[in-house]
Amino acid sequence: MKLNVKNETGKLKAVVLGQPNSNGPTPTLEESYDAKSYHSIENNIYPVEKDIIAEMETFDTVLKKYGVEVYRPDVIQNYNQVFARDVAFVIEDKMIISNLISDRADEQEAYQKIFEKVEWRKIINLPESAHIEGGDVLVYNDFLFVGTCFSEDYRNFKTARTNEYAIEILKEFFPKKRILDFDLKKNDRVPYKGILHLDCTFNIVGKDKCILYKNGFVDESDYKLLLDIFGEENCFYVNDEEMFGMFPNIFSISPEVVVSDKAFIRMNNHLRDEWGFTVEEIPYREISKMGGLLRCSTMPLVRE
Repeated sequence: MKLNVKNETGKLKAVVLGQPNSNGPTPTLEESYDAKSYHSIENNIYPVEKDIIAEMETFDTVLKKYGVEVYRPDVIQNYNQVFARDVAFVIEDKMIISNLISDRADEQEAYQKIFEKVEWRKIINLPESAHIEGGDVLVYNDFLFVGTCFSEDYRNFKTARTNEYAIEILKEFFPKKRILDFDLKKNDRVPYKGILHLDCTFNIVGKDKCILYKNGFVDESDYKLLLDIFGEENCFYVNDEEMFGMFPNIFSISPEVVVSDKAFIRMNNHLRDEWGFTVEEIPYREISKMGGLLRCSTMPLVRE
């Protein structure tokens, strides 16, 4: 397989979609590793497996409708494997294998058949102390946008998934790209007060537009930098409740087609009526209770 991902929206040819089967029992509060899951467990609304399967199969159907080759990881019994984005990610023709948090370390075993399709020279294994997950990395042609946490309490946050060392390594492998890092607010228990990954506060659609939640950034200057890059007229602004609903975390099949949660009425109408996108609406409310959404569920391998 010849990997190729130069941006977030090029026509999708091949993708990994997470695995909903044998998701395991509802975790305890102590076992949760993100604020949205903590909130769902605390309020007894954590999703059941049959609903997770139904939502992901609908997503799978939409992807195949557009001729996308869909790969799935092997099933690990009683293990959460929904969010493929964090296991590995592709930049240009290279696949970076993430150093996952210990709670999810076994997930990569289920991807071996997929990894074997990639030329070994194109796979980057990071040093053990370099932490990064695909939800924190957005590719935009000559730019790489990377979410991180610069707090001195980095090691105390389960929701801090990408560190400075990993960003320095990306700079070594992609010296021609302009790599911009964004300090994200972190909170392990209150989803309104923290951001798990960059794609929960910022995402790219089309060729020059984005979805943006201002309050996810520690420094307002980071938010303003994105406004400068995309232009205020090309940004859709998300409020607190919409961030909680995970509005930014939609997925592009092409520059013209996005997959979005059907509950995102205000944004979907804007994408269709103001920006001219085809919006494939699917139900994804149950999976949202686990701390991720559509982009989180995918690992693009090949885009035109």
